[in-house]
Amino acid sequence: MRVRDWQDIVEDVVDSNVDPDGWRAVAGDRANGVGEDLYVGHPAAGVYQLKTYAKNPFEVKGVGARVARSLDDEIGSYLPEQSEASRFAVQQAPEDEDDAEEKARHLEEVIKAHADAPTTPGDLFDDVMEALDSPAFGPMEYDQYDRPDQLDGLSTTFEEAEELLEAEFEDVVESDEVGKGFY
Repeated sequence: MRVRDWQDIVEDVVDSNVDPDGWRAVAGDRANGVGEDLYVGHPAAGVYQLKTYAKNPFEVKGVGARVARSLDDEIGSYLPEQSEASRFAVQQAPEDEDDAEEKARHLEEVIKAHADAPTTPGDLFDDVMEALDSPAFGPMEYDQYDRPDQLDGLSTTFEEAEELLEAEFEDVVESDEVGKGFY
């Protein structure tokens, strides 16, 4: 396992070339100290863990690593199913002006179609993410004030990775001499 900057891990997710709507995630407060923990997984891409904190309103810092090469039933039991309400997405900027215009046109068509027909929030979200060509999206269990039980289960499952990432993350926080994240 190689610990890297959290943005490099997100880039791995973006570049994974797997079915974009197969991702699932769980996130919440770190068990000890400032910041948040996030696990994101896909059956064909594996499981990634990130530890981040907002140093200020414009800068997020953190570390992450790929903690499993596959998403088996045990690990998958900690990640939410498609039927769950909360959702997340990873976005990337359009390649150029033509790409931006094409995505805007497609998005406009999707919104019009959903405005004219009965729809569910999940269907609208999925169609918007597809129109924007999102590389990763899906259900997410998230608690902005606490830790979901699933987060503790994943931390226990990946105990060695948790310890290594925690040590690296503490170095990042200490080197910033902030002492707490921005809220």
